[in-house]
This record gives sequence, C-alpha cells and structure tokens, in this order.
Amino acid sequence: MYASMRRSAARRSGVFLGAALLVAAAGMQGGGATQAAAAEDGELKLGYVLPETGQLAFLGPPQIESTKFAIEEINKAGGVLGKPIPAVVSGDEAGQEAVAAQSANRVLNAGVDAVIGAAASGMSLAFIDRVTGAGVVQCSGSNTAPTFTDYEDDGFYFRTAPSDALQGPVLADVVRGDGHDRVAVIARADDYGRGLLDSTRDALEEDGAEVPVAETYDPKTTNFDQIVQQVADANPDGVVVIGFEEATQILQGLIEAGVGPQQIGVYGADGLRSEELPNLVSPGNPERLAGMKGTAPASASNPDYVKRLKEFAPDLKELQFAPQVFDCVTTIALAAEVAKSDDPGRFVDEMVGVTKDGDKCTSFAACKELIADGKDIDYDGVSGPLDFTDRGEPGQATIEVYTYDDQGALKTLRTEVSTGEE
Repeated sequence: MYASMRRSAARRSGVFLGAALLVAAAGMQGGGATQAAAAEDGELKLGYVLPETGQLAFLGPPQIESTKFAIEEINKAGGVLGKPIPAVVSGDEAGQEAVAAQSANRVLNAGVDAVIGAAASGMSLAFIDRVTGAGVVQCSGSNTAPTFTDYEDDGFYFRTAPSDALQGPVLADVVRGDGHDRVAVIARADDYGRGLLDSTRDALEEDGAEVPVAETYDPKTTNFDQIVQQVADANPDGVVVIGFEEATQILQGLIEAGVGPQQIGVYGADGLRSEELPNLVSPGNPERLAGMKGTAPASASNPDYVKRLKEFAPDLKELQFAPQVFDCVTTIALAAEVAKSDDPGRFVDEMVGVTKDGDKCTSFAACKELIADGKDIDYDGVSGPLDFTDRGEPGQATIEVYTYDDQGALKTLRTEVSTGEE
C-alpha cells in the first residue's frame, strides 16, 4: 500500500523519461552504445555491483556465488514469467566510489531490471541515485547504514540486511554484559561507521556507561597512531572498533599500546567479522586477538541452504551475507511473478507484499505455485523471515554475537533478536 501510494502513473512516466536521459548520459560517459534500462521484454535481467576487489573483497565471493545460486534455483523452477533469468551482469564495487559508480553505469547500460548490491553502504550511496533514478530496482544484502531507511529513492531501493539502528543496541548490550563501564567507540568516517557509532554510543550511555571517546577516523589514512593514542589516553575498560580491513592496523596499534584484547574488552562489528582477521592483525600469532567479540547481522540456522550453496560453489569459505543476497534475488523474482511483468516500475510495487501477510512459503518454487493458484504469499527467506516494512527493509534483526577463541578461531556465541523497541 505504502509503496503504491509513493508512485502514481504520472510519476512513473517521469521516472522513465529521466531513466532514458540518465542511461543515455551514462552510455556517452562510458563511450559505448546504450540500451534503455527497465524495458519490459518478458525477461527478468539482473546485474550486481559487488566487491570483486578492494577492502571488502572477502565479502564478494559469498554474495556473488549466492546471487548465481539463486538464479540457478529460480531457473530450475521454470524461471520468471516462463523464461530463465539470463547470466547476471557483473560489476566490481572495488572499495572505491568512482569505480562503483562506473560499474553501476555499465550494469545499467546492459538493460537490467534490478541491481544486487553494493556490499558496502558507502559504495551503494555512490550509485543509488543512478539506479533508482533510472527506475531500476536495487537490493542489497549487506547495506546496514541507517541512512537508507529514509533515503529519497522513489521506493526503488530495498535491503534484506537490517539497519545498524537495530545492531547498535545489541552490540552495546554485549559490551555492558561483559561488565565494561567506560567504553571508547571509534569508527570509520562514512555512513556505515557514523550510523553504527551513533546507535552504539547512544545505547551504551542509556545503559549508564561512560563513553569518553566517540570519534571517527579517515579510513584512507595510512597512520592510525592518533586515534589509537586517543583511545589509550582515555583509559577505557572497553573499546569498540567499527571498520573494515583498514581497522586491522588499529587493532595492531591497540595491542601495541597495551589496550588490546588481553588487557581490556575489544569489540568489532560486521565489517570485522572474518576468519582471516586474527592472521591479518598478527600474522603467525592469531591468538593475540583471543577474546575479541563482536556482532553482525545473522541468518536463521539453515543447514540445507548452506549445504546446497557449498555444493554449488565448493571453494566458498566465507558465508557472511550470502543468505541475505539469495533473498534479494528471490524476492525480486517473486515480485515480478506477482506483477506478471519484468518492468521494475510495475514489480517494485510487489516487493514489500511478497514478504509478509500471505501464505508462507520458503522457496521460489513453492511460492511460485501459490502465486499460480492466485494466493497471496509470504516469502520466508533462507536468512529468515523478511517481513519488509513500508521502507523496504526488515523490521527486526537477528544479530549474531561472535568471538575469537584462544587459538584465534572465529566462533558464534549466540544470536539475539532486535526490534529497536525496549
């Protein structure tokens, strides 16, 4: 209902006029021929902009392979609108805004109906206006910055990962549950870092903790001594580090300054949840990170999905955000089935509805059968129930609490549900 109210027929016509101009301009910038995006031709075309290289390259394989796996599962069930989804159009976000934007232009030029990605919130912000302004659906499985909840995207942007407004309170609860009363919080200076810093700090202070340091840092700097010294000088009994791969240098600095996991509580978030982190921080001595904890959006326990994904991609090691991306692809396909159209200007209105308030189904094939029978569907994804809000995002989050054990191995301690309500 809400989505439909946001888009009148006249507005949609304006969107597609803008789309034609935008994509034409993108084609001229790229020096190649252009195909207008979002044309209805009976074939659902998908593209992605995900990290094939760059700081978040470890998040690329699980998201890319899960995208391809979802397409294979959809095609096994007869495809969308009676046609298979063709090979996904690829684009590298590369950890650089300019590269991500260029990749988005190339993907749009291929005439896709929806874009999967980006992985990083900052990278999505580099091209969201290009995609949604062209009347093309965008769905990310790992954007968590609160920025997107109220972003002016004409209703074309969706995410299956929860907002950090839901993760921050859980992270704060973990810190406080470990008995820490004086906590420094530092984060990379982008929408992801600032959003999670704010929600974590606010939750800590509401629970009675003192936050002597709440600062952001330039992730492109090569020297983090100043922020490390600022933490050390504050004499905290806990520190939260919100970053990506660059934060390995901060963790190294904290250890050298005597405020590492062996001395105080050290915590991270989803950007630092990686099996490789201990060896990146201390090559040959991963146990130096033992005791560090953190939080990250979790998936419902789904061993069947994990088994099938690993059979599809046997070399896959990291699984973070793979289920959420699978659900992006499946939700888009189901919305097109319900709308009986591959026109994103039409199936966008079904994106929220297919995730709630209908007959439950847990696969594209099962949901497609219900649709064929004239039923309203409620797709519960491989990452768990989606139940999109009117803003096109999960209304609650399952958050994993992780740690690194005595040998530096990544372990899941538990999961918690967060709704943002007391």
